[in-house]
Amino acid sequence: MIVRIMGEGQVALADSHLAELDGLDDELLAEMESGDGPGFRATLHELLARVRELGTALPDDSLEPSELILPSSDATLEEVRAMLRDDGLIPG
Repeated sequence: MIVRIMGEGQVALADSHLAELDGLDDELLAEMESGDGPGFRATLHELLARVRELGTALPDDSLEPSELILPSSDATLEEVRAMLRDDGLIPG
């Protein structure tokens, strides 16, 4: 799966990592719903860090279609809320 982190680039990520990332996505959703700004920020940073750790960065000149788009690490709660689907940022 190709994941784009806005403002950074693309990462190739094995589908086998989606369950772990979905757990962080669920945490992020709960923090957004409760208005927990500091928790939201920490979980967003953790989610993006795990994507970077588990995935392989694609070259900057690579233009693969992204199957998943994640916000940048400095995205606001409102910006992330606008990106959400019914099941969060990560499908599953």
